[in-house]
Amino acid sequence: MITAGIDMGSKYIKVVILKDGTVLGRAMETTGFEPVESASRCLDKAIKEAGVEMSEIDHTTSTGAGRKVAPKTDSDITDVGAAAKGVVNLEKNIQTVIDIGAEEGRGIKIEADGKVVDFAVNEKCAAGAGAFAEAMSRALEVSIDEFGQLSLKSDKAIPMNAQCAVFAESEVVSLVHAKTPKHDIARAVHDAIASRIVSMVRRVGINESVALIGGVSHNPGFVDSLKRALETEVIIPENPDYIGALGAAITASERTK
Repeated sequence: MITAGIDMGSKYIKVVILKDGTVLGRAMETTGFEPVESASRCLDKAIKEAGVEMSEIDHTTSTGAGRKVAPKTDSDITDVGAAAKGVVNLEKNIQTVIDIGAEEGRGIKIEADGKVVDFAVNEKCAAGAGAFAEAMSRALEVSIDEFGQLSLKSDKAIPMNAQCAVFAESEVVSLVHAKTPKHDIARAVHDAIASRIVSMVRRVGINESVALIGGVSHNPGFVDSLKRALETEVIIPENPDYIGALGAAITASERTK
């Protein structure tokens, strides 16, 4: 049985091709202003990497913010449901999932079989998501990769009071004018994001086994801040960007059966 999962994210589209539980191919494409066309290209890339034909795919399930407009799909699943299924497929003992993308963050409490018990979403403001870190890196005139590494050089905690990305940027500019080192500012930003995320996740309950997925999991500065805020180890599964697409492909397999 061959299935496909399409994760229609706000910034990136991810596709996973699955055959009997084994990933055959995956692909990523910028969402852009034409998400349907971008998804079609991404699906074609993943199919090509998998070495199969579109006609061989038994079922395709979409997830993500644009799941309702995903092309060539048979069904859809929520972001939360897909994330839970994808995580337990790779990490069996996880009970808490933190999923942070470009525009929003989610805290998900799950059971051993991947069933969602409760969840919370930070969808009102980008201050708890990847876009916030990117905006702050631009304010410091460094790349997002350099921004994450800079944070690790700091051993100083500087509180950021702003809860809005716009006001926080003004606060960063004030810190720059005060001659605050860039690495200390970078840590302050990551600490602020982590604090916001942990506060959200505590509403659903934080268990000992915590997994972090989504694009922000590639940011070492944020991961460090999150670990300190949680006071526990954080597991990052293999290919964390693709967990939602993987969960959608697994769902497609279940629905075909």
